[in-house]
Amino acid sequence: MGFLKTALRAVLFVGVVAIGVAAGWFLFLWYPSSGRELLGVLLLILAVPVVVRLGASVAGSVVPGYNVAEVGVTGAISRNSGGGIGSAPTGANADRIVDQIERADADSSVDALVVRLNTPGGEIVPSEDIKLAAEEFDGPTIAYTTDTCASGGYEIASGCDEIWARDGSLVGSIGVIGSRVTAAELADRLGIQYEQLTAGEYKDAGTPLKELEEYEREYLQGLIDDYYEQFVSNVAERREMDETTIEETEARVYIGTKAHEEGLVDELGTKDDVLDALEERLNTPVTVREFEPQYPLAQRVQLGAQRFAFAFGAGIASIVSAEGDQFKFR
Repeated sequence: MGFLKTALRAVLFVGVVAIGVAAGWFLFLWYPSSGRELLGVLLLILAVPVVVRLGASVAGSVVPGYNVAEVGVTGAISRNSGGGIGSAPTGANADRIVDQIERADADSSVDALVVRLNTPGGEIVPSEDIKLAAEEFDGPTIAYTTDTCASGGYEIASGCDEIWARDGSLVGSIGVIGSRVTAAELADRLGIQYEQLTAGEYKDAGTPLKELEEYEREYLQGLIDDYYEQFVSNVAERREMDETTIEETEARVYIGTKAHEEGLVDELGTKDDVLDALEERLNTPVTVREFEPQYPLAQRVQLGAQRFAFAFGAGIASIVSAEGDQFKFR
C-alpha cells in the first residue's frame, strides 16, 4: 500500500510538472514568434520552480505521505515563550502547540497523534490547555517522553491514551510549587518604604517589599493546595488510578523503569517501538509528519533574527571559553 501511494504521488508530481512546462513553452516560446523569445525563456525558467512546488503540493494533497502527526512539547510551558532578541529561542508556547494539535486533528490524512515530551513543566493553565487538546483529538494518542516529563508535562501526558518513556527518562513530579522573594529587609537598608494602597485585605498578599503575615501565608498555601488537589484528581481520573497512590509519590520524579512500576507509564521503549505499536493499532504502515508552529511573516523574521543573535553570541562565547585560551567567560 505504501509503495502504491509513493508511485501515485510520483505520477501526479510528474504530470503536474509536465503540464506546467508545456503550458510555459506554449505561452512564452512557441506562441510569440517575435524578438521576445529571450524574455520568454527567462520567464519559463522563473516559472519552473513554481510549477515544481505546485506539483509537489498537489501530489501531497491528493495522496498524503503521512498518517501520523507528531507534536513536540520542549522546554518550560507558558502562554508566551518568546524572549528578547539576545535570548535563546526556547520554551513551549501553549497556544501554538494547541494550534498544532488542532491542525493535525482537522487533517483527514492523520489517523493518530504522538505528543513528544521533553519538559520540566511550567504554567498550570497553559499545560492544561495542551492536555485538553490532546484529549479532544479524534484518534489514538500516545505521549512519548524523551528526557523529562515532569509536572505540567505529566499533566499533558495524562491526556493521551498511552504514556511511553525511555528506561532513563525522568517522569512524575505530580505537584505544585509557588514561591516568593522577600526583599523587605533589603528595602529597609536602601531606605525604600512600602506603602499599601489597596482595596481588599488580600490584594497585596505576597508582595516582596513587606513581610508575609501568617494569615497571608495560609491564604497563598491554600491556593497551592487547591491546585494540587485539582492536579491529582485530573491525573487519577484520566489514568484510572487511586488518588492516594498519586499523593504517595509526594511529587517525586522517577526514572522510566520505576515510573513504569508505579503505574505512571504504560510502556517503555524507543520512538521506533511507539511507531510499531501504532502500526499494530492502525493495522497499516505508519509515516510521521511533524506539525510545527505557524508564524506570521513579521514574527518569522523576528524569530530568525533572535536565533541568529543567540547563535552568534553563543559562538563568540564558545571561542573565548575554549580550553587553552587565556580568557574565559564564567
